[in-house]
Amino acid sequence: MKVDCAQLSLIGDRRENQDRVSVITHTESCLLVAVDGMGGHPDGGRAAEVAAAALQAAFLDVSRPVFDPQGFLTHALGRAHEAVVALAPDAALERRPRATCAVCLVQDGNAYWAHIGDSRIYHIRDNAVRERTRDHSHVELLLHKGLIGEDEMRNHPMRNLVEGCLGGHMRLPGMSISGRKRLAPRDVLVVCSDGFWSGLQEAAFAAAIGEHSASLEDALRWLGETAVANTAPAADNTSAAALRWPG
Repeated sequence: MKVDCAQLSLIGDRRENQDRVSVITHTESCLLVAVDGMGGHPDGGRAAEVAAAALQAAFLDVSRPVFDPQGFLTHALGRAHEAVVALAPDAALERRPRATCAVCLVQDGNAYWAHIGDSRIYHIRDNAVRERTRDHSHVELLLHKGLIGEDEMRNHPMRNLVEGCLGGHMRLPGMSISGRKRLAPRDVLVVCSDGFWSGLQEAAFAAAIGEHSASLEDALRWLGETAVANTAPAADNTSAAALRWPG
């Protein structure tokens, strides 16, 4: 599949980068992956590492194009969850590694995506955010109830309360899986950690993709560095992977 892809991962102001992003291309399909190890729990980097590896392995194990995209995404996230749980199955619940993730499958001119936690997928068209995923978080719930605005999410005192993740409990976590999203020429898909999106305004985010239309890599670099600067001196790991559909 000949598509324009890019990925970026910045450490921000943290001691360790616990994000993992990747773009896996095949002649028939492409998979974008963003995994964010949860820093408030042990071994966040290791959790992200094994989860990303499990997602990539699930993609490489299946025939492509993927016959059942939504079934594949459910299975892949289940494998990633099991891999994170296996890191410390006998530890006390609060001591078990955890991660959030966002995954996007692109094939046949369509996109299908899934996420757990506050890692996000953005669908950008004509320099505007056409759609984004809704976080499994307390502040997202407050947003939907109309109790806070989009801008208030970034600095809300409960912004780090995530209500879904890979790892932790043994049982499979709740996940959100999209239906088919038909792509138009020049559409851009972005999967990213919360350190990336939380430091950016959506309008500026989408506009930057258009302004750097000649290079998706340059656009991601500018956005990532802007997010880090906007949230300094406490910038989180800031990571994203993106794909521009040629049509």
